[in-house]
Amino acid sequence: MKVKIHTLFQYLLDTTQSDPEAFIGFSLAEPPKLGDFLKLLDPEMPLDWNLKSFRGLPELRQRVIDQANLQGCCKADDVLITAGAAEANYLAFMQLVEPGDEVVTETPGWPQIEVLAKARQAKVNLVKRDEANGWDFPMDQLENLVTDKTRLIFLTNPNNPTGKLLSIEELHQIAQIADSVGAWLIIDEVYAGLEWSAKRAPSIVAIYERGITTGSVSKALGLQGLRTGWLICQDQNMMMDAIILRENSSEIMNVMGEVIAEVALRPERLDKAMDSVRRDSIATLEHMDAYIKSEPKLSWHRPEAGLIGLARLSEGIDGDRFAKRLLAEPYKTFLLPGSAYGHSNHIRMGVGGGRAAKLELGLARMSQLLAEW
Repeated sequence: MKVKIHTLFQYLLDTTQSDPEAFIGFSLAEPPKLGDFLKLLDPEMPLDWNLKSFRGLPELRQRVIDQANLQGCCKADDVLITAGAAEANYLAFMQLVEPGDEVVTETPGWPQIEVLAKARQAKVNLVKRDEANGWDFPMDQLENLVTDKTRLIFLTNPNNPTGKLLSIEELHQIAQIADSVGAWLIIDEVYAGLEWSAKRAPSIVAIYERGITTGSVSKALGLQGLRTGWLICQDQNMMMDAIILRENSSEIMNVMGEVIAEVALRPERLDKAMDSVRRDSIATLEHMDAYIKSEPKLSWHRPEAGLIGLARLSEGIDGDRFAKRLLAEPYKTFLLPGSAYGHSNHIRMGVGGGRAAKLELGLARMSQLLAEW
């Protein structure tokens, strides 16, 4: 079957021509400039592929291992560089799941795997996080949904979009459930490193033999335009399957993305960049939390990690109508409605984007619309 568009992407397509003046809900850190890297780029570098490995620049793959604290269990050849985490998820899914298989994923959650599963004619079983329980992961639901036909479990940690964290204990429990039926387990970690209430949890690849960790430089480092991410897996048959599929799609990584990402992940630069992002983001999160508490028509469970969270609109306010009205004149402010994640009475709030987001302007305009609703 054809891959069909998801509500999230449809909304983004519909609003690209709107030219908003402010943004609420930026999902990535303030992007650095190309000039920040120019002195460390070789002007004689050929703009072919990296000429070293189809898995990605070896130095970059080692940086990926180091930033995830996987030196004790993984090596550079356990990493495949991809066009963002989205391609990493795609490569693993398409090589693992066949028509008739069962896939378990979460809601609210990153919708990519549900879209692919429907196109693959696989059965989708949804673990439903409950807002009334603070978006906690319902382990009992997972246990009940997993069957002998379950081929893949896909989750995000921290959860995208609620910012809820999975603990070390929960990760081990999930791995045990997956292992009971021999299922693969992908955990997307695009917001790892931006934890506000706990330490970064270990990657699933260090816990489970059929565990796959995906990530990128897009969110925490604001380098979305590089389209540089990774897939980490210790099963070399799985890795080769992913390489083969990539050879027949995007083929090889872009050398500029690889080289700049390697520079960005060097420890001295990474530590400084992450400290800056965490400092700015937690300050903005505090401000956002105070703003929501001051608005009688808004409420949320403050994110434990990451740059986004879901806020509930008061009864009678539809998220889609609200978002479209806010995007129009005179407000011209962009935010993503919760229907993109299956929650129509919610909106996505975010603390990323830096000064370019003009968050203060956007929040003032949203307050005006809320008061007039």
